[in-house]
Amino acid sequence: MTVDAHSHYMPPEVAVNTAFFKEHWSDASKQLKLMDEYYIDQAVLLYPTSDAHLKMGGWQGVCKVYNQKIADLVKEHPERFIGAGILPVDAPIAIKDELKRIKDLGLKVLSLASSYDGKYLDDQIFDEVFEFAAANRMPVHVHPQIMNPIGTERVVDPLLSPVLEYVFDVSMCIGKMMMSGVFTKHPKVNFIFAHFGGVLPIVKERFDTTYNMLRRRQFVKDLGKNPSEYFSNLYFDMSGTRSLGSLQLALEVADTKHVLWGSDFPANQNFKDSLSVISQGILSQETRNLILGENFQALL
Repeated sequence: MTVDAHSHYMPPEVAVNTAFFKEHWSDASKQLKLMDEYYIDQAVLLYPTSDAHLKMGGWQGVCKVYNQKIADLVKEHPERFIGAGILPVDAPIAIKDELKRIKDLGLKVLSLASSYDGKYLDDQIFDEVFEFAAANRMPVHVHPQIMNPIGTERVVDPLLSPVLEYVFDVSMCIGKMMMSGVFTKHPKVNFIFAHFGGVLPIVKERFDTTYNMLRRRQFVKDLGKNPSEYFSNLYFDMSGTRSLGSLQLALEVADTKHVLWGSDFPANQNFKDSLSVISQGILSQETRNLILGENFQALL
């Protein structure tokens, strides 16, 4: 079975309140057609992060509409789509009720952004989210924050922001969660980070060497083990990459049981090339099957 671990559907009722997602992001029929063409059995529907909350009365307003509409679409195509729910992070008191609602709606994944208005996922408001995820065996997918990620005030550029700033936010999120002890405190949560964790595959070795150098001088707290040992327990999705080199780098951070194929539809609709990265001869058929779907299925 092939599972697309990273795709998007924006309900029209939400899309109309966004600046960017009005066109091409609400076409489930086109997604199903592509899935059929490339033999994709199921796709996870994630929230791409947007500015809809600015026009919908905050995150509670978005959650009320978005989570219900995703659940409705999943009910229409229960064998094809896996729904992911979002949370009212600007109203912590409402998070508990929305978590219950997400479960009642039959959504199987929690869709979070890498940061929210200056807060990374190491903030204490997310503790109850991770406790819920562990108790209900619900994977937590972390997507880049595209709405003013931390540091964005330094560079606002239509190309540099999505290419660099968004994925940097994912990498910093992972680092903050590690340094704050989130992965130790919530060992049963299956965290999935988009885009291979940003620049993590490139800086993995530097994390370890710098950490050990600073530990010898008591400049950094004792993490109990090397940073790379924390990273090896996380999951990373391919987010539509067509680069064999990127996949090879990612496999230095995590083993083949922790990498997931994802298309990043509709931002990326070139399923052929993103799938071909996996089908190249460096991977055994057993490994291909893991990355193409078995790894994700094991998380549910």
